[in-house]
This record gives sequence, structure tokens and C-alpha cells, in this order.
Amino acid sequence: MSYATLMVCCDQNPKNDNRLHIAASLAERFNARVIGIAAQAVVVPLSLAESDAFADADMWEQNQAKIAKRLQLVEERFRDALKGRAKQIEWRSAIAEPVSFIADECRAADLVIVGKGPDDTSLDPADLVMRAGRPLLMIPNEAEILKAERILVAWKDTREARRAICDALPLLRLCQKAIVAEIDEDHKPEAAKRRVEDVASWLTCHGVNATGWSEPLLKEPAAQLDALATEEVLDLVVAGAYGHGKFREWAFGGVTRDLLRQTSRSQLFAH
Repeated sequence: MSYATLMVCCDQNPKNDNRLHIAASLAERFNARVIGIAAQAVVVPLSLAESDAFADADMWEQNQAKIAKRLQLVEERFRDALKGRAKQIEWRSAIAEPVSFIADECRAADLVIVGKGPDDTSLDPADLVMRAGRPLLMIPNEAEILKAERILVAWKDTREARRAICDALPLLRLCQKAIVAEIDEDHKPEAAKRRVEDVASWLTCHGVNATGWSEPLLKEPAAQLDALATEEVLDLVVAGAYGHGKFREWAFGGVTRDLLRQTSRSQLFAH
């Protein structure tokens, strides 16, 4: 398995150039084609609800024209950044709600690359990962490169984690070291050790230099995983998303929610 087609979500954020550079590097690494994608919905001020129909239509057309111009500029930056660095490039855009449009279009891709930062409001990766049916590679806006040489697999024995590790296999095969880590919330160390060793052995059969690691729950699981990633100098986290359902995680807390809040390293999520 490899990544034959990458899709990169583009916007006007100045840090978007970093994401495009990383997408280009991955395209070179996997000899892949790259689809650039962007969308923005028309937002009409509430005050227009009391205006006449002609003014409403005029404002709508003006907003559409502004969005179309912005999307054109984003496309130009995408084409400039990817020129000569991908097997093939393609552009898709729409004046539409971003998550819905991208979730529909990512049927054409093996991996979807999105930005991630505390000030991001244009695209909600939590919604997208639930609807995409494709793995999301979330790149912090400040990240200029993605080495993916040392990878943390945040393991929990769920369907989502198994999906994520399969989706990340092309990157895992190229890394120098992978650590399959489980936070033992049930305080059954032998069972946790057996699970991570099983997964590490499976990765080894696929040519990955992998080891298993488990630790009893001491604080928040995401904080323990982050401490391990820092100690081992790991630059990519692979994890299943929302094993208990998104609503339950946002309402009651969960590892996915806490990992999404961290912006210090790149993450690959699958649901």
C-alpha cells in the first residue's frame, strides 16, 4: 500500500504555504498526485433579514464574487507551490460549506492533509474526520517540515485504532522507529503489554522497526502520550478518532478531543 493521491486543504492563512510545502514533499516521497481543495460558504449578515429582496440578492452576489476571487488566489498559490513536485496536480473548489464539500470530494484521495492551529476557524477537523472515510493528516500551522521519522502509535484496542494504523502504514514503513503505546486505564498490565506487543509484531512483519510500550493511567491519557512523544522525540502521532463517539468525547472528555487540542506535533487520525 502507498499513497497514490494526496488531497491538501487550502486557505488564505499565511501558514498555508507550510502545508503546501509538506504536501509537495510527501508527493515526492510517494510519487503521488496531489489534489488541492478549498471551499467557503457565503455568509449573509443577519441585518439583511430585514432588508428588501433586491438588496439581499445584491449583497449575496457581491459576497459570492469576493469568495470566488479568494478561491482563485488560493488556487494560484497551490499551483505555484506544487509545480514540478507532484506526479500530477488538480484543483477543486466551491462556494459551499467546507466540511461537507471536502468530505464528499475526498473519495478521490488516499490521505487528506489539513492545517491545525488554535486560531483556525475555516475548517473543523473534528467534523471532517468523522465524515471523510479517509485518514486526516493534521499539520500544525507552524510546522515547516514533516519528517515522520519517529512515530507514536497511540494504541487502544478499537476498530478506529486498527483503521488508523493501516492507513498510516506507508509512513510507518519509511520511519526509523515506531512506538506502539497504550495507556492502561484498566490497570491490567499483562493484557496491555500483550496488546501492544501484538501490534508491534504485526508492524514488524510489514517492515516497520516497532516496539511496544504500556504504562498505567497516571493522569490524562493524552498528557501521558504527549510526555512520551516529547521524551522519545517523536514528531508524528497516529491515532484512531472517537472510539466512543464524538458527542460523548466532547461532553465527557476523551483522548481524541485532548489530542486535537495539542498543536505541537503532526497527527494522523482515522475513524
